[in-house]
Order: sequence, then structure tokens, then C-alpha cells
Amino acid sequence: MSITLENKTRTFTKNEAGDFVSYVEKALSLLLSMDYIDPLIREGDAEISVDIRLVGSDAIRKLNLQYREKDKVTDVLSFPILDMNDGKLQSKLMPYDFSYIEGKKYLPVGDVVICPERARKQALEYGHSMEREMVFLAVHSLLHLMGFDHENGKDEELMFSKQEEIMTEIGLPRSSDVALLNIESSEDEHPVGEVLSHCGYCALVGRPNVGKSTLLNTISGMKLAIVSHKPQTTRNNIQAIYNKDDAQVIFVDTPGIHRPQSKLAEFMVDSSFRAAKGADVIVLMADGRFPKPANVEMRAAEMAIKLKKPIILAVNKADAVTKESLLPLIANYSKIADFVDIVPISALKDDGVDELMDVIISKLPSAPRYFPIEEVTDQSEREISAELIREQILHYTNEEIPHGTAVEIDAFEEELKDDAEDSYDRSLIKIHASIICERDSHKSILLGKNGQMIKRIGTAARENIEKMTDCKVFLDLHVKVRKDWKNRQVFLDEFGYKKKEE
Repeated sequence: MSITLENKTRTFTKNEAGDFVSYVEKALSLLLSMDYIDPLIREGDAEISVDIRLVGSDAIRKLNLQYREKDKVTDVLSFPILDMNDGKLQSKLMPYDFSYIEGKKYLPVGDVVICPERARKQALEYGHSMEREMVFLAVHSLLHLMGFDHENGKDEELMFSKQEEIMTEIGLPRSSDVALLNIESSEDEHPVGEVLSHCGYCALVGRPNVGKSTLLNTISGMKLAIVSHKPQTTRNNIQAIYNKDDAQVIFVDTPGIHRPQSKLAEFMVDSSFRAAKGADVIVLMADGRFPKPANVEMRAAEMAIKLKKPIILAVNKADAVTKESLLPLIANYSKIADFVDIVPISALKDDGVDELMDVIISKLPSAPRYFPIEEVTDQSEREISAELIREQILHYTNEEIPHGTAVEIDAFEEELKDDAEDSYDRSLIKIHASIICERDSHKSILLGKNGQMIKRIGTAARENIEKMTDCKVFLDLHVKVRKDWKNRQVFLDEFGYKKKEE
């Protein structure tokens, strides 16, 4: 049999993935040997194959909506290929049921999609390991591919007993003391303060619009920093937390380094320098389409040298150029700094990012874990909501509204379900927010004819906030004019752009 794994999320590490595939192969082999499975699918010279894809919560939500018409995040989805019922083929295998790869004959039985983010939460809730939860979901799906359906009343108990039988046989039995375990004990497996082989801060620096926010979102597996084709999108240092059993990297996405034209711009540049000063390693991102470093890159390199920090060059958008054209770029950049490594990547396509992560981790010192292993950011939902609203302003107003807008959350109210078990079991979030602009003419553009523009911005922002919170959201937006707010410290302080003391 053949298990093909495509891992599209960093919430499941390479080591975990290797063990996972090994267990699933054992489970599939055992399942095929059971007398309740039609012997016809294992006869002949074809190798049974299953494709498993690991995705984030947004991706599995879209699949649920597309194929099941359910707008929700689930732990696993199964897509059978063969017509089977309770392990028995319902029709004769035909030549088109088989596939041939490099001369080898395969019989694909179906596809499985698993959401590790959801699985990790469930592992904590049930008090067992992430490994067992992931394999349990895979075994559950294999039974679905063989025609068993737990939504059919008579199959539910049967499926459960078969799952447990297989889990026990492959070496992952249900613990006899599982009832004594709880969420706290599972979390304590990786407590804050445990000494890790590699742990520390990594600052992402570079020119505006080079792809730092895109890389941050790719690493975290969720939208933490807004992405726009316009430069100078990021204003605050946004932290994403990358966790492994033996390593933790706290990423700081800095505003693009540029020549400041206002007090707000001064705050942004100051944020970049502060982030680099407090980091253990610096990643300078360069655009692979431009072979020579500009003043921005040279200033960033000088800053790293002055701070005596190890600096890594990440050449982004490398997929847009040939490998040969990267050679002069690498030669030119090597003249401005002694990079500990140079890694070509595509942050948008998630190409080369794993290699970059390995280099970053190798340069971090041994240190205590700073954040709990389940955390992916230090940003609150309130802060991320404000950024998601500002993202839609940039998207819909195009060049009409410059970066002279800010978003202030006036109220963030949560309503819990009647049977809520914790503070995240919410039925509705009500958000009241103000969009701050500099001129009356900007307010008119933001509102649009008959309020159509503000409605469009609000609808798109609300949909993204609902994906983040996994909850229905009521979003109320108002536009306020604060003339020249970008140069008035009282407004900068009010909107959160306050310089921090050294």
C-alpha cells in the first residue's frame, strides 16, 4: 500500500509527519487484512493508495462549504473514490479505477484532508497526544473510504469499535487512565520556562512591500499581518510564534525601512530598529527581481552589523526569476554583509520556507520557552480585527486613499452560547470600530455613494474576522476625520502608535 502525505501547514512538524505516515501505513495494512474488507480490492498486482493532505482551518472550512454546504471548521474530511458499502465493493473494478505512475500500477481508494490545528485542540481536550489524535482521524477516514458511515446509526458503534481495534493493534491504544487526564496535564508537556535547544526572537526587515507580512502569514498558517500591494502596509511590530517540541521562534514583522515623511512614518522606522535590536537573529528580505541592493537594504545590513546580530538573507519572489539570475544578486548582496546563510524563497507559494526555518532555528540560542506551545501570536483578536478592517480599506480604495487611515476598535463585545463550556464558546461578537482619515474628501470616498463603499469594506472585513474567530460577527463601522493626525502625537498615542522607551 502507498500513503502520500502533502503537508500544507506548519502546525504539524516534519518529525511528527514521519511518525504519522508510518502509523497510517500500519493501520491501512491491518485494515485491508480484515475479513470484513472485500478481498477483491487487494487481489492482483495493484498497490492500494491513499492521498492525505494536511491543511489549515481556512482551507478545510472552504472544503466544507464547497462539498458539504457547511460553513464550519472540522477536524477531517474523507473523499472516497471506490463505490463501497461496509467494506464491500458495490460494483466491479474497471480499468479506469487504476492509475499508473512510472510503470507501477495503483488502485486509489480515496483522499483524506485533516486539519492539524483542530486536531491539536482536540488532543488537549481529550487528554492524549497529538500523535494519537492525528492517527485516530486517519483511521476514521480509512474506514469511511471503505464504505463505513458513522452518520448511519447502525454503523456508529461498529466504526468506533473497529477504530479502537486498529489503534490498539498498531500500538496507540486508548490509555486506561485517560479519564484522569485533563487539558492542563497535556499542556504541561511543554510548559513555559522549559529549556529548549533553540529559542528566541527573529526580526524580519527589508524594504516596504518585499513580502515580510506574506512570509509571516505563511509561517503562522493564519492571517496575522495584512497584505497589500501598496508599500508601508505594516505599522506595528507583529509577533508570530512558531512552535516545535524542542524550539520556539518569535517572529517580529517590522514596518518597511524607508525615509520617514511624517511622525507616523518615524514611528514605523523606529519600530523596525527596536525590533532588530531586541532580536537574536535578523532576516533581511530582498526582492529577487532586483539584482542590486538599494539604500534600504544597505541600511538594514549596516544596522545588523552595528548590533552584532547574525543576519540571514532571504531572497523572496525567487520563483519569478531564473536560478542563473540569482547568482549576480547573491554576489552583490554578499558585498554589503557577511550573511550566515542565503536562502531563495517564495513566501506566497510557500517554497523554500522550510529551509529558511531550519537556518533560523539553528542560529537561535538555548533558552527557556517564552510562550505556551499552542499560541501562534501575541496579538489579541481585537488588534487583528483592526488590521483586517484596514486591509479592506487599502484593497477597495486603491490609490484614492493613501495610507492616511487608521482603525480604532471602540467596542469588542462577546456573547457566549447558553451551553458554553469556556470563553471561546461564543455565539456572536459585536465590534464597533472607527475609521480615522485626514480629510473630509477622504471621508466621502470611504463612505461611497449611498454608503456602498463602507458597506463593501465592512462585509469583506467581517468575513475575514469570522474566519479568524470561528464565530458570527456583527461589525459596525463609522468614519471620523482627524486632520493631519499622522503628525499629531496626541492622535498617534490614541491609535496605538506610541514610541516605546529604550
